[in-house]
Amino acid sequence: MTTDVTLFDVARAAGVSPATASRVLNGSTRVVGAELRERVLSTAAELNYTPNAAAQAMVRGRLNVVGVVVHDIADPYFSTVASGVMSEAEKAGLVVAVSSTRHRPDREAEYVAAFRRQRARAVVLIGSRTTDRGSRDRLREEIERFEAGGGRVAAVTQRRLGVDTVVVENRAGAHALAESLVGLRYRRFAVLAGPSTLVTAQDRLAGFRAGLAKHRVTLAERNVVHGEFTRDGGYRAMEELLAAKRDVQCVFAVNDVMAVGAMAALHDHGIALPDGMAVAGFDDIATLRDVVPRLTTVRIDLAGIGETALNLVLGEPGTPPRVRRARGEVVLRESTPAR
Repeated sequence: MTTDVTLFDVARAAGVSPATASRVLNGSTRVVGAELRERVLSTAAELNYTPNAAAQAMVRGRLNVVGVVVHDIADPYFSTVASGVMSEAEKAGLVVAVSSTRHRPDREAEYVAAFRRQRARAVVLIGSRTTDRGSRDRLREEIERFEAGGGRVAAVTQRRLGVDTVVVENRAGAHALAESLVGLRYRRFAVLAGPSTLVTAQDRLAGFRAGLAKHRVTLAERNVVHGEFTRDGGYRAMEELLAAKRDVQCVFAVNDVMAVGAMAALHDHGIALPDGMAVAGFDDIATLRDVVPRLTTVRIDLAGIGETALNLVLGEPGTPPRVRRARGEVVLRESTPAR
């Protein structure tokens, strides 16, 4: 059977009106009797009928599409969270469309606007908020337009957009990591802190510093090196730290991909891990668990975060917007042995 079967073909074969066939296949508030409904569905299956998405949007007002906006789809943090969204979307019969901003804050608002024009049912924003107020205000405006048209938005981020949000406990996780590393008898630390404009990076640095301070360990400001939130950013930040010849025992990179870059830089400079330098990260990305030595990190259920975010946008709206918290667990591995 060809894929060009139309709604009218299904209606003719089932012996019903096109309007009845449309109510069954495209969705309608009007109820169709069980016998007619079953006849239309079985006929559609026999003819291999594929519903027209544009027609469904006209009837329902929304496509069965969820837009996902991430900062960097090549980063396993974002792809893992997105995979959680996809897993739940499949159960709900929804299609996921993923867009990547490539770390450009203004692109978030542009993608939300694009999904609004395409009549997507919902949007999930995955990524840190920034200190760029203009970008944040533009994003809020687009979110308001999207929701005014009947769409729903959830965020995996800090609670700054006025929407349902899955909040990663970045400060608490970094605080616990710092305490664990002090417990391993490390005292001289440096932090590869990511971009200074990213709230996630700021929170993880602040939490780590507070965890050290609780045990009267000071993190020198000169030992905080900012860089891109990427593997190459971690590599360059570690090279900068090494060039400064700081007296450091342990380096905390504020995400796992930066930590892997830092480990590569140490290897290239002939510094043994972990004896010459200990390294810790944050996120516990599954694809990076096989690096050698295995990376001490803060474990976050990344796929679970994505699942939770989608369930928020599919559920009944809450007033005020709901918050779900994702807490981290410190995982000590070979990159930070007890001293």
